[in-house]
Amino acid sequence: ALPARLPNLLLNGASGIAVGMATNIPPHNLNELAAGINHLIDHYQNIDQVTIEDLLQHIPGPDFPTGGIIIGDDGIRQAYVTGRGRIVLRGRAHIEEMPGQSGRFRIVITEIPYQLKKTTLIERIAGLVREDRIKAISDLRDESDREGMSIIIELKRNTQPRKVLFQ
Repeated sequence: ALPARLPNLLLNGASGIAVGMATNIPPHNLNELAAGINHLIDHYQNIDQVTIEDLLQHIPGPDFPTGGIIIGDDGIRQAYVTGRGRIVLRGRAHIEEMPGQSGRFRIVITEIPYQLKKTTLIERIAGLVREDRIKAISDLRDESDREGMSIIIELKRNTQPRKVLFQ
């Protein structure tokens, strides 16, 4: 049974440190949580028979506000079953040809992993360029606005964009 009408810790997520213990609960989707609560209410008479698999049908995993791609679902399942699990997130980016310049490409990052600061990511990429660990980047800028996130990485001519993306 749930401790409240709406499990606010699951909805908003939480992180903290107590005496000898730490927690980091990712945020979840309100509609999915409501569906899970409705399932528990519908099966209240036999609540002991409701399994994690039943709840996973309604609450498939966390819903991160910054987007990103969850790699595998084993960590989610383990977290829901044991209370401990590791969820691996990857950002989302695509490659496009630069407008008006054939043969030049740019990488556009539209989603980043949860709790990764955008400025930190940009500084880390700029640091790799300064150290000459990535030589193919000609420009790096943040074009995010209220429409969404957009980090633009312009590449030098005759560069393989996929190679730079996976560096």
